[in-house]
This record gives sequence, structure tokens and C-alpha cells, in this order.
Amino acid sequence: MRAIASGMTDVGLQRDHNEDSYAVLSEYDLFIVADGMGGHRAGDVASKLATESIADFFRSTSREDATWPFHFDTSLSEEENRLQAGIRVANRQIFERSIRSRDCAGMGTTVVGALFSKKKNRIYVGHVGDSRAYRVRKGSISQLTRDHSLFNDYIMAMPELTEEQRAELPRNVITRALGMHDSVSVDLISDEPQPGDVYLLCSDGLSGMLSDDQILHIVSSTEEVPEMCRRLIAKANENGGEDNITALVIRIDEQDDAELPNSATIGPPADSQQVSMGDRSTVPAVSASRSEKS
Repeated sequence: MRAIASGMTDVGLQRDHNEDSYAVLSEYDLFIVADGMGGHRAGDVASKLATESIADFFRSTSREDATWPFHFDTSLSEEENRLQAGIRVANRQIFERSIRSRDCAGMGTTVVGALFSKKKNRIYVGHVGDSRAYRVRKGSISQLTRDHSLFNDYIMAMPELTEEQRAELPRNVITRALGMHDSVSVDLISDEPQPGDVYLLCSDGLSGMLSDDQILHIVSSTEEVPEMCRRLIAKANENGGEDNITALVIRIDEQDDAELPNSATIGPPADSQQVSMGDRSTVPAVSASRSEKS
């Protein structure tokens, strides 16, 4: 099987610039979405630094003589170790930049990354914050990640809360992000893909504007992967576009067609977009403001 991926980002209708970044690295079957936060446009810096740091880590560790900056966890697969280490490297670089530069002080970013292993027929997802990963399979949708948010922490600690009490809880406060501390805990998920599965990585500018049913309908009724991204973003804007919006769609295909050209696309600075026609993947940036997103 192979992964066919495309990404797209949009500033939305109520923001004056885009603080999201995403990356499609087809040569590693690696896909990343980051949602930056921080004043003075530092969210742009954080999200771009996250995607570039993870991409650089994968390039540098592709050599057999490569050294890793973290202890190899023998309870995890090599792919899980690599994805987790890449995210932790990005966290350290963002944290160090934030304490060196006054303009970048307090910046951070959420991140969700997916790594597809053809050899093991597994897809590994690592995430920090409230950027999400979904899987659409045979007419149903599942959220694979759990938001690292104050709202979720309350729900887990007090599941007996009524709907009225839940409605009063703040929903825009995240409890974990890259750059908040010099180390970070990364949640990992492993999934066995089936032919036809579609995985969606997105910022909360998309998940906050679309219901699961709306996402499912768009993905299920659209054939081309780039068109799925376009329609998802258009619907998020139609529903209000309150934040930057990023969608990265990965479809698992078992066709024996000729291999797609390898390419790497990494989101440029906010307010710009770049499209690589090699694998029809688009790359740029999405949202935030520190541990509480504005």
C-alpha cells in the first residue's frame, strides 16, 4: 500500500495573518500540521520551526551512522521512537529560541504528525496540544487523538458534570504545547490502515468549525485528495472561519500504479502558500496565542 497526501491552509475569515504550518515529506511518508501561538507573530515562527525541525531530524537520522539526541525507548517501535524524538527536538528548539529572543518570548505551537510504514503496514501518530488526527473508514469517522486541553482535563476528572456545567467550561485553553517547557510529553497512537482509509490531520480552526458528521460527509463524497482539503477548508469558512484553517489528508491506496515522485513540502511563513505539483501537495501555516488561544 502507499500513502497519497495533500495539504492546504487558509487564514480564515477573522484573522489578519496565518500562524499555521504543515509539511508533506513523501520520501519518509511523514506528514505534519502545527498550529502556532504567541504575540508579535511569533506563532508563525514556532509553527514553522516545528515542521522544519521535525523534517530536518528525519533527514539527519536517515543515515545509518546517525546519532539520536534522546534515549531509545525499547518498549516502542523504531518508527515511534523516531516520530517522538523528532517532536521532542522541535520542542527544544522552540523553547530555546523563545528564551533567546524577546520577540519570540512565550511562543509555542501544537503539533500532530503521522508516519506511515509500508513495511509494517502501520500508521503512527504523535501529537501535542489540540491539533487533531481523524480516521475515516467505511462510512464512519473516529478521532484518534485526545485534545490536551483544560476542557478535556475537567471532563476526565469530573465525568459527572451536567451539560450545563460543561457548557461553562473554557474550551480554548490548551494544557500542553511545544515550547512551553524544555521537555514535553508526546502522545503516540498506532493504527493498522486498510485500503481506502483516509486520515485527516488538522488544526482546531477546522475541527472547531466542522462537526464530525460534516467532515465524514465531505471526505466520503470526494474522490481526489486535494479536493477534500479544499472542500473542508471552504466549509470551515462557510461556518464562520473564526481561526486559521489547515487540513492535511492522507489516503491509503493499494493500487500498483507507478510511484509518485518524491517531494517534500514545508509550510512557508504565514500569509503565503506554496504548492508542489510533484505529489499535488500544498504547504503553509495555521493558529493560536500561548497556552490560551485567542
